[in-house]
Amino acid sequence: MRNKILATAALALAAYSGLLSAATPEPGNASAAAVTAGRYTVESSHTRVQFSVSHMGFTDWYGDLTGARGTLKLDPRNIAGSTLDISVPIASVSTTNVKLDDELRGAQWFDAKQFPDISFVSTRVVRTGARDAAITGNLTFHGVTRPVTLQAHFNGAGVNPLDKNYTVGFSATTTIRRSDFGVKAYIPLIGDTTQLRVSAAFVRSAD
Repeated sequence: MRNKILATAALALAAYSGLLSAATPEPGNASAAAVTAGRYTVESSHTRVQFSVSHMGFTDWYGDLTGARGTLKLDPRNIAGSTLDISVPIASVSTTNVKLDDELRGAQWFDAKQFPDISFVSTRVVRTGARDAAITGNLTFHGVTRPVTLQAHFNGAGVNPLDKNYTVGFSATTTIRRSDFGVKAYIPLIGDTTQLRVSAAFVRSAD
């Protein structure tokens, strides 16, 4: 009897979940042309930067940076006129290993005390596809500024049903050499080539 009740409850829950999913489609519109032009600010709780390097040629070693802040000026009809200015605190670094995180914040690695932020300021935006763009700009990391190009992809835009804010979302990738920015600890045991992946959400500011 108990198993029958549990089975009935499971079926009811599955049916309810299916109805809920059908009734609440993803709000993000993937059409870049439909994006509302304007000024946006970073939605930091859903924005992160992930980095990865080779660990002695055996595995890839990952870390995250969160707490981003910044602005985006966006106009789908004039993508070249768009601008991006974003930064993220070094102190937010997380690898799920507390001891390693403390080392990364230290002077031998990222030196969060002397260089508290990593930042990117765009200088040029070029459309490369219906939902893609190459964003070139100046990356400042560990006190060194160098040109970097982000390969950006537009994910979607729309009204967030939870907070009612008009939101746009992007993903982006690029590759740097950490030694170019003066971070040379344990090279070549720990890789120099560093892959960066960005997942970023922006909320439209009031006019």
